[in-house]
Amino acid sequence: MSRVANAPVSIPDGVDVALRPDAVTVKGGKGSLSLRLPSQVAVSKRNGALLFAPQGGREARALAGTTRSLVQNMVVGVSVGFEKRLEIQGVGYRAQAQGRKLNLQLGFSHPIDYALPDGIDAETSSQTEIVVRGIDKQLVGQVCAEIRAFRPPEPYKGKGVRYAGERVRRKEGKKK
Repeated sequence: MSRVANAPVSIPDGVDVALRPDAVTVKGGKGSLSLRLPSQVAVSKRNGALLFAPQGGREARALAGTTRSLVQNMVVGVSVGFEKRLEIQGVGYRAQAQGRKLNLQLGFSHPIDYALPDGIDAETSSQTEIVVRGIDKQLVGQVCAEIRAFRPPEPYKGKGVRYAGERVRRKEGKKK
């Protein structure tokens, strides 16, 4: 059985947490996030930390651990933020950030213009590297997954968009 919900979430300086019976709002230097609480989870604030208690049986214990992890990610997001890096490999494949759009050339007959959602910033330090930043961990991961889905890495030559540090298993080509 997981004991994630037993660990308190410490609130760093500069982060303000507002508790309501049905929601938690976290405000920090980078922005503000809110989360609707399940009715089976009780949240209390004591000594600069948030405590989570299940109100019921097995499902409530699972929801308490999930809620604790989501609130922890909110606290880290508004204080530090999240970032993921993507790498582009392939001849002629490149990316360019243009304001709120990301222009991708991935070997198709047309360029792809990806509109970034609110709360997400993308930066291209080189033509083959994309850095996605934001305060919402789930949204940062979703944007990276959508960008990667345009041209996932293929196993024969390894061309495509991949996460930084991702290893692609290569296959051997056809033999004569």
